[in-house]
Amino acid sequence: MKYSYYPGCTLKNKAKDLDAYARASATALGFELEEIENWQCCGGVYPLGSDEIATKLSSVRALNDAKEKGQDLVTLCSACHHVIKRVNDDMAHVEDIQTRANNYLKLEEAYKGETKVLHFLEVLRDRVGFDKLREKVVNPLTGKKIGAYYGCLLLRPGKIMAFDDPENPQIMEEFIRALGAEPVVYPYRNECCGGYISLKEKEMAKSMAGKVMDSAASFGADLLITACPLCLYNINKSDADVKLPVHYFTELLAEALGVKEEVSLND
Repeated sequence: MKYSYYPGCTLKNKAKDLDAYARASATALGFELEEIENWQCCGGVYPLGSDEIATKLSSVRALNDAKEKGQDLVTLCSACHHVIKRVNDDMAHVEDIQTRANNYLKLEEAYKGETKVLHFLEVLRDRVGFDKLREKVVNPLTGKKIGAYYGCLLLRPGKIMAFDDPENPQIMEEFIRALGAEPVVYPYRNECCGGYISLKEKEMAKSMAGKVMDSAASFGADLLITACPLCLYNINKSDADVKLPVHYFTELLAEALGVKEEVSLND
């Protein structure tokens, strides 16, 4: 099974190992991530202006590329996933945006939101299945107590993202169980880490991220996992009283599947 793959800027620059873990894990699980050619930055932030078209065009190009290949589009980054999925919803339901974007791009066939956008975690849950993932684990993470940090972008707005229950999500906890570890549910797992204010309001962002880590630690977590590179960076820079290790979910996936060392050797 092949999926069109939109890696995004961070995973192709500062976090290449996280991208490599995902690719190796996909191979181990029997599917392939086919990187979209000539993809462009998604912008990192969904533009709220109803008349804003230019910053949505890179997402439309990626979505149309996947459509032409007859593939679903997969992302690893919560920010990329958020932007592309919301733009896709615009292209399916907002006639003005659909018309203007198609006129600008001059596509042979108009794009109208046909591509299905999936986060890598959704592929694991809905296509591979967590039961099959559990069967493929060769290095179970037995004894680890892991807090899942969702943040903002995966879950909201709930009706458009349709990723999981925005108030009580379970997908990352199910992922943790499939790897043989124990999930730790804590109050701040859905709260913002302050990522988008981390440059302008550094101390406030550190405080917001610190509350996340302290909350997880107080409920017994040994470490945190996240699916957002910005969250990963921000929480690691937090002013938490208790410093926990923070990992990207693809790193632990590769470890459990026995392909992490293979990635390190090929890096």
